[in-house]
Parts: sequence; structure tokens; C-alpha cells
Amino acid sequence: MPTDPDHTFKAGKTSGATLDDVAQEAGVSPATVSRCLNNPGIVRPQLKAKVDAAIEKLDYVPHGAARSLASRRSRLIGAIFPSLDSTLFGGTLEALQCEIASAGYTLVVASSSYEPQQECNHLRNMLASGIDALMLVGAAREASVYRLIGQRHVPYVLTWVAGPDGTHPCIGFDNRAAAAAVTRHLLDMGHRRFAMISGGTATNDRAAARLAGVRAALEEHGLTLDPARTMERPFGVEEGRAALRQLMAREPRPTAVVCGADPFAYGALLECQSLGLKVPDEVSVTGFDDMWLSASLPPGLTTVRTPRKQMGALAGRYLLSILAGKETAPPSPLDFELIVRGSTGPPSR
Repeated sequence: MPTDPDHTFKAGKTSGATLDDVAQEAGVSPATVSRCLNNPGIVRPQLKAKVDAAIEKLDYVPHGAARSLASRRSRLIGAIFPSLDSTLFGGTLEALQCEIASAGYTLVVASSSYEPQQECNHLRNMLASGIDALMLVGAAREASVYRLIGQRHVPYVLTWVAGPDGTHPCIGFDNRAAAAAVTRHLLDMGHRRFAMISGGTATNDRAAARLAGVRAALEEHGLTLDPARTMERPFGVEEGRAALRQLMAREPRPTAVVCGADPFAYGALLECQSLGLKVPDEVSVTGFDDMWLSASLPPGLTTVRTPRKQMGALAGRYLLSILAGKETAPPSPLDFELIVRGSTGPPSR
């Protein structure tokens, strides 16, 4: 079958517009065009608008390798998330991307699937690719990982956690305090028999902090969380269903089930429906993160609203500021909000 020469892809040097062509079209020097591409923050908005218009008119695409050599920057920022399989991290990712794109950076994203070794593999690949900065989720990882980042002198920021000791730059919220707040809400309603469905705490510091927060709030009332009523599971709706079913198979049944993530709570609510348990009359259920489905479930899910988009935007601003050579301190821990809906109520007498 003959090949249409007009539609044959040929690798090699392109014959498109050059940086000099853009400069001529915009009526500026090539150096100005280079500054607009490599350090747009220092260029006057009116001047940048002229250059952007010329770039768009000429369909100019800068050569990545040449830009890297000229600026000693790859214009790439890496981000490794525990999962990309749900909407949980989507808002953070989008806000981060919007922030850095405004400064001419491209986001490189990977998922660790909650596996420390997979995260380390992604990190090594990103560092080898010459990323300029890095965003990670959580703080719990081997010291050797941080040494590796430090050896490359790559600015980084941790999200979804608040760093009380100041060892690492963090932009996040207090997971322990948030879980304690939702537990106190249940305690104030009169609940005394608690259970928790948690993510794995061995390598997930957010899950560990949330479990610690539940225990701390219970201890304030002289209560403890029975280990038999503490279920650590991989994140997911079906895992929430299975855990709830197991919890309700033992007497006396808990009157309140605290879930360390909304998907656990979705599964718990579905399983309650399957078992014929009335929520919240026979059992109250809470979630964590206030994901998009939480307000729409019958009944609406009581949960903790976390600052997911704010974390992404602030992480982007922080990394851009460091890359610009500015002395920058991460913000104080961000606020969370307890959202009370129909899935919680007083225990039946």
C-alpha cells in the first residue's frame, strides 16, 4: 500500500518559526523573547502579551533541550501522588498545575499506588530527567530519600501534612486534629461505642495521624478504641463495605464508625443499607475529605472538608518562589472544616 508523502512523519529538525522570527514579529529583541519564555515573572505584562501574541500567530514551539541549556532549567516540576485512581488528589493536582503553568513550567505526574518503593523509583526517574522542583504527599519516608533529593539540590515541598518540627517544608493541615474534631462531634452526641476504618498506618503518616486523633479524643472522655474495632484496609469502597460488615458481626455493635477516608464511608453506608441498618438511627458514620459524592449520598455524609485545592496552589507558589531565589517560608497549617450532614445522630437508647 503506497504511503501518502503528505502524511508521513519524519523525525528530525523542524522547519517552523524560530526565536528570531518571534522577536521580529513582536518588535522586540531575541533576548526579550528568551526572558518571556524562561523567566516570565520579570517581564512587564504588556511586553509579555506582545510576545505571546507573536508566538501564537507563528505557532512557535521552543526547543526544549535548547531552553534547558540556555536557562539551566528543564522547566519541569515533578509531583508524586499516592494514587490517581480517584478524585481525592485531582483538585490538588489541577491547582498545582495551573499555578506553575502561569510561570511557564510543565507538571510531570506519577502515582506510587501507596508503595514506598514505587515512589522512590518515580523520584529517581524524575531527578534523572532534571526536574527543577518536586511536590510529594506526606512526610513518612526513608531518610535516604530526602538525602537523594538534597544531593541534587532540588527544592521540594510536602503536602497533606503539617510539619510541627520544621524538618521539611510542609503545606497541609493537622490530620490528627481533624480526626479528633469529628470524633468529638460524635462524643457530644452521646456515642460511647466507637469503631474505625482506617488506611494502613505503617507507611501512611496521614492515616496514622487520623487514627491517633480518634484515640486522643476518646481518651479525653476516659474511653479507648478497641483494637478489634480498628480495621486497617486499602482505600476503597468495597474495603469499606467489608470492614463495616465485619464490625457489625460482633456484639455489642458500635454506634459510631469513624472512617479515615470518604470511600470507606461510602462503602460503610452501602453495607448498612444491605444489612438493613438505619443510618444514623442504629449507627452513625463519618468520612474524611468531603469528596464530590459526600453531599449527594442518602443520607449526606458527615465528614471533614480538607483544603485540597488550596494545598496545590500554595505548593506551586512556594516552589516557584524558591526557584526564583526568594527566601520563602511555608504557610502555617491550613484550616479544615467539619461538615455535619445526615449520617450522624445521637445513639439509640
